[in-house]
Amino acid sequence: MSEKKEKNGKTVSKTAIAIFSIAAGICSAGAAAQGANTWRCGNTYSDQPCEGGRTVKVDDRRSDEDRRAADAGTRSAQTQADRMERNRLSLEKAAHDRDQRAAREARSAALAERRLAIAEQRERDRARKEANAPRKSSLSFSSGPGADAPERKKKKRKSAD
Repeated sequence: MSEKKEKNGKTVSKTAIAIFSIAAGICSAGAAAQGANTWRCGNTYSDQPCEGGRTVKVDDRRSDEDRRAADAGTRSAQTQADRMERNRLSLEKAAHDRDQRAAREARSAALAERRLAIAEQRERDRARKEANAPRKSSLSFSSGPGADAPERKKKKRKSAD
C-alpha cells in the first residue's frame, strides 16, 4: 500500500490518498452531525455550542410558495430601504451644504464687522488727535502795541460849560 506511482508526471502515495479520503470523510460527517443543531448564544446564533447557549430548531417547513412570498417581501423591503437610504443621504448632503454656506456667511459677516470696527477706531483716533492738536490763534500779534489792533476812539468827556 505504500507504493508510489507516477500519475501525470507527479508522484502520489496510495497511503496519502487513503489518509486524505478518511480525513475528508470524518470532517464531513462531523460537520453534518453538528449542522443539525443551531445554538443561540445571547442575541447571536452559532453552529457551535457556547456557554449558556441553548439549541434551537431551524427546520424550514414552509411551502415553496410561502418561501417565494417571503423572499419577495424581503426584496421589496430591501428596495424600500435602499430608496430611504438615498433619500437620507441627499437630505444629509443638503444640510451639510446649508451648514457650509451659513459658516461662510458668518465668516464674511465677522470679517465685515472687524473692518467696520477698525474703521471706527481709526476715526476716533483721528478725532482725538485733532482735538488734542494745538489750535492756531485767529488773531495775530505783533511786537508793537496796537499795531494790528483796531484803533479805539476815545470818548470825550462832557464839559461843565
